[in-house]
Amino acid sequence: MPGLKVFICIPWFHPAFRAGGPVQSIANMVNQTGNDIQFRIFCGNTDLNNTTLENIKTDTWVNYNGNTQVWYASADKRSDSILKQVDIVKPDILYMVGIFSWHFNIVPFIFSKVATKIISVRGMLHPGALTQKRHKKQLFLKIARMFNLQKNAIFHATDEKEAVYIKNIFGEDIRVTIAGNFPRKLRPSPLLLKEPYKLKLLTIGLISPMKNHLLVLQSLKQCTSGVEYHICGPVKDMEYWQLCLAQIRDLPSNISVHYHGEVQPQSIEEYLAKAHVFILPSKSENFGHAIYEALSAGKPVITSFFTPWQNLETAHAGLNVELSEISIKNGIQVFVAMDETEFRSWRDSAVEYARTIINIEDIKLQYKNVFTVKN
Repeated sequence: MPGLKVFICIPWFHPAFRAGGPVQSIANMVNQTGNDIQFRIFCGNTDLNNTTLENIKTDTWVNYNGNTQVWYASADKRSDSILKQVDIVKPDILYMVGIFSWHFNIVPFIFSKVATKIISVRGMLHPGALTQKRHKKQLFLKIARMFNLQKNAIFHATDEKEAVYIKNIFGEDIRVTIAGNFPRKLRPSPLLLKEPYKLKLLTIGLISPMKNHLLVLQSLKQCTSGVEYHICGPVKDMEYWQLCLAQIRDLPSNISVHYHGEVQPQSIEEYLAKAHVFILPSKSENFGHAIYEALSAGKPVITSFFTPWQNLETAHAGLNVELSEISIKNGIQVFVAMDETEFRSWRDSAVEYARTIINIEDIKLQYKNVFTVKN
């Protein structure tokens, strides 16, 4: 595909990191797809919390890697600029990340003159995700249908399950192409001493109801052994975080909780190295980059049945648990009770699970197929 040009519209991009998965997914994609596709990424010049990104040039194309340039748009010029730049670049494909942004999804879909428009929903149509900010999302879906998004766009799903969610919203006749997420694989962490009936837990992720921090804290209240729980990530929902803080104050003395605030991607390995087990019982995850990175670092994972990471117990790489206090508490207790020898086996199995569950060459081929689809 020499000379193929893909114009990506996404609200946030590196060095923004607070928006989580979609930012990492697109960064991994442009870094690993290969040099036969030229990417232009159009994004905002702020992070999720509206802080202006540092050390960037605004409203001009800047180099990101050998085949990618990024345009960090000022807030007052986004809709006009995106249409102007699409017209100048004349891409083969307009690739919109998400579905609920006026500037980065709705405007380019309705007004840009590109023959092939691909919408990558990135987990946003998962039933669990649709329960958050429900009224706003219903409005955007109504607008999308009004402008025949379901007839004039190709949808990108990251797996078969997501393809079903998309069709549940827009109908069976829509066009859906499937390509998985590119992961960021970490080196296995040095083995951390594991004493029986002591455990260090870690969660990295946006603090919001979707990630279920509060349910983890409620579950820990029932644990009788010594557990350290470390939380990393920006607060997305302050009201929810206040509930978490109230629960932390009510925990027994054998449970200690440490909040480290937001963590830059380059510091994730440091925090993983100090934990035995990674816990993230999300209500939904399109991919869960933090989960994969934890597994690749040799951290067994406790997560829900609503992520792509399944059959963890069979692989001795972690546990899938129900979203209930008792189920999460029981999952934690499994690892609490382990001694050094047993835990080492689970650690090694987590690394092996991460190594074998994803084939990068297959994903590269999937994206080449996505970017050769035509309307």
